[in-house]
Amino acid sequence: MLVGKVITSASVFWPGTLEKISAEQFMLSIRNQKILAVLRWAKYIDLQFSDFHVFIHLRMSGDLVIKEHPYSPEKHDRIVFTMEDGNFLVFNDTRKFGRVWLTSNPEDVIGNLGPEPFSPDFTPAELHAKLISHHRMIKPLLLDQSFLSGLGNIYSDEALFLSKIHPQRNSDTINLDEAVRLYQAIQVVLNNGIEHNGASIDWVYRGGSFQNHFHVYARENQPCQFCGTPIIKIVVGQRGTHFCPVCQPGIPSGHF
Repeated sequence: MLVGKVITSASVFWPGTLEKISAEQFMLSIRNQKILAVLRWAKYIDLQFSDFHVFIHLRMSGDLVIKEHPYSPEKHDRIVFTMEDGNFLVFNDTRKFGRVWLTSNPEDVIGNLGPEPFSPDFTPAELHAKLISHHRMIKPLLLDQSFLSGLGNIYSDEALFLSKIHPQRNSDTINLDEAVRLYQAIQVVLNNGIEHNGASIDWVYRGGSFQNHFHVYARENQPCQFCGTPIIKIVVGQRGTHFCPVCQPGIPSGHF
């Protein structure tokens, strides 16, 4: 839908959205440029132009949508791209966490990303090798984008539950069978999230229905759907973490 479109101009309503470039330079650089490709790298959207890339990270509350003419900028619009066909590409971000980069060198933005979960080169054996090469709690490690790309807080909780791994287990205690279960669980929860268009958690997180299929996330004190034990919420690596204390047994003795 965007490939081949020419962006005639851009309006930056909140310069803090931009990384390492001024609003004036960004608007000047993007003027009359054609979008040659639209790709995704983990959580980054990559708009490719002839001489540079524009990377967009939606973070927690960002939306990137096409609006038809006529359109008037709305309260939380951060950048509005005007296209040659008269329509608009709008980056709306209620909480101002999203970021946009313009760079001629993609490595500056995505060079430190870990493997993609859906990559054919990423296997259970590779996941196991990566896990045991670290001595870190499994939940924060899964959220580390340099370890594995694209896995967020919700999906980590859900994948750990399906693989029956306690979120505070040290990664180097995970055996191969557990790594295989975790690999499969990651595939399942990401595919479920895609199928249900993500999750709508509050008035900001809107549009999807994956929240209707959560096993543990946001289900504190509710019964586990498998064993009936109340779901527990704790803080791990400064992130709210949900798990079942029965289905995900505690940390093995001596593995702290």
